[in-house]
Amino acid sequence: MIKAIFVTREIPQIGIKMLRDRGYEVDVNPKDAQLSQKKLISMLKKKPYEAVITILTDKIDATVFEAGSSVKLFVNYATGYDNIDVIEAKKRGITVANAPADLSSEAVAEHTIALILSLAARIVEADESVRRGKYKGWSPMNYIGTDILGKTLGLVGAGHIGERVAHYAKGLGMKIIYTDVVRNQKIEQECGAIYVDSVDALLPQADVVSLHVPLLDSTRHLINETRLKLMKPTSFLINTARGPVIDEQALTWSLEARVIAGAALDVFEFEPKLVSGLAKLQNVILTPHIASASTQSDGRGSSAKYHRLF
Repeated sequence: MIKAIFVTREIPQIGIKMLRDRGYEVDVNPKDAQLSQKKLISMLKKKPYEAVITILTDKIDATVFEAGSSVKLFVNYATGYDNIDVIEAKKRGITVANAPADLSSEAVAEHTIALILSLAARIVEADESVRRGKYKGWSPMNYIGTDILGKTLGLVGAGHIGERVAHYAKGLGMKIIYTDVVRNQKIEQECGAIYVDSVDALLPQADVVSLHVPLLDSTRHLINETRLKLMKPTSFLINTARGPVIDEQALTWSLEARVIAGAALDVFEFEPKLVSGLAKLQNVILTPHIASASTQSDGRGSSAKYHRLF
């Protein structure tokens, strides 16, 4: 039985309480801040921990495995696990798990729809204008937005999150096309979604492109300058997946040059840093990696079963 567990950053107390109620000794990073790899290694050397709960910003590789030689289980407090060298872990007989909770997927899907609507209706621009005292009364030319009804949503990735986004989009009267390595018969039947066999074929057809793929070698910079040029000049790009899926410098250029109309990002290539010039643009919405941060997913989601990867 696991006796001592280290948690690299504060998580909702329901999760900590569950572990302690089961007799585990749980140590939580005393500072609610990202641990450097050097500091994490130092913490792991203090006690013979048998399990570590990590977050996406923790880089878990051979150096950490070597330092925490007593650790037999690394559990990522997230659906993704691209921050963990799973190949190296498998070589060492270390178990890796993640937490693909349904409530978390629902929260990300809802945030995705919120970003689409906010971008189309220019909510952030209009809000900022009012706060700065620029609102002088109603005008027929004030912040004219884009109608979503009848527009085509292109999903790049149709797993749990993409599937939920499709259902919401159908309710908004959008047409849905999608591409994935595996066809999703459910959204084809329930949402009328049409399968497209490649990203390159999908991009020119979509009015809104929403990314829902894991970060792999094959998806890093999936959206680059060449592919941005394939999109409609009136289209929007949404990313609630992983930052490096988009070449952020190319995206900044495309927004400045109006190659596409706008973008909304909840994740960033060099998180938490942004590439130069991105934050100054009016046609982009930026949220600080909060898509899964709902009371339901962070509370009840903490009690969800973790999924062993191998």
